[in-house]
Amino acid sequence: MGTVVPRKRSDGSTGYQAQLLIKRAGKIVHRENRTFDRQQAASAWLEKREKELAKPGALERLEAPDPTLATVIDRYTDESIKKIGRTKAQVLRAIKNYDIANKKCSEITSTDVVAFANELIINVAPSTVGNYLSHLAAVFAVAKPAWAYPLDQTAMKDAFVVAKRLGIASKSRERDRRPTLEELDKIMEYFGERLNRRPSSIPMQKAIGFAIFSTRRLEEITRISWKDLDAEGSRVLVRDMKNPGEKNGNDVWCDLPPEALQIILSMPKRREEIFPYCGDTIGTNFTRVCQFLEIVDLHLHDLRHDGISRLFEIGRNIPQVAAVSGHRSWSSLKRYTHLRQTGDKYAKWKWFSVLTSSTSSVGTSPKSAFVADFTTGWLDLTAGSDGGAAGEP
Repeated sequence: MGTVVPRKRSDGSTGYQAQLLIKRAGKIVHRENRTFDRQQAASAWLEKREKELAKPGALERLEAPDPTLATVIDRYTDESIKKIGRTKAQVLRAIKNYDIANKKCSEITSTDVVAFANELIINVAPSTVGNYLSHLAAVFAVAKPAWAYPLDQTAMKDAFVVAKRLGIASKSRERDRRPTLEELDKIMEYFGERLNRRPSSIPMQKAIGFAIFSTRRLEEITRISWKDLDAEGSRVLVRDMKNPGEKNGNDVWCDLPPEALQIILSMPKRREEIFPYCGDTIGTNFTRVCQFLEIVDLHLHDLRHDGISRLFEIGRNIPQVAAVSGHRSWSSLKRYTHLRQTGDKYAKWKWFSVLTSSTSSVGTSPKSAFVADFTTGWLDLTAGSDGGAAGEP
């Protein structure tokens, strides 16, 4: 039962404290109170609270832990044995800076999640909002069954529907951007000139070439080690390959086209990894040079897209392409088949001599080029055209 007790405050005003006391079998099982400025407000709260706690299971739920969303996110990331990807970890950290992270689990409704999405859309694209909600949904899915935290999965699902219907959130746009040979010439010339000036810098030309011809992702390229190379079989073991729902321990043997194998064999065996460089540094270098050269909307990951599409353009079938790219299904692979031509646009690419050179410092004007054939390997050596030097950013 509850009572309302008037109490004098230090400033001389009167407050009204609503006191709620619940007993079972002669023992106090719950006690709470709240102070209001008006007696009517105190009485109304008391009546409402008594009805809430009279519902089946209400008292038991009070005893359950009810941390803030930020605390649940921390526990999720700390206790997950399954490796959390870099992007997902970054998103979850970012969510902790928003108001929703300070709310207790029991307080979070679909309205709160939609409000969070509306905060995001001010600064990011709908596809990014969708990614944020997807990563947050993973926390909602675990919190209640694993730790008895009262996070409502239904609230998250309802918010997803609302956000998508209103255009606040959407799926990531599938990119079909591929580099042209003219764009790649500019990029390769710039990095070649830089390597001439600073021989200790990252051999970006080789990294770019390998990304195209191997179709590997950047994080995979920097993880490949010499012990994982089967040169005779022209294949490489890609460890922890990205795959929906499975990454850590997902090791896959992938075929190496002859161009990719030649690039690997030209690399010095100084470290355990074939490309012993920081992936973030490679990605940043590529992005900044594209900006400097005014090459619009080209990402390093687009080189993988180009490499996979190229395999289809030179006549490889689905199983052959999948053996290189590592895709498990046609449904995942078909988005890369934006075919622009038949035949190999890299057939007489002047940069093959640079990509396969074992010299630590190479120029920006290749004197010869290998003509590659996917089936039989390296066939011919022909004259190539010279390229100009690039300027400084």
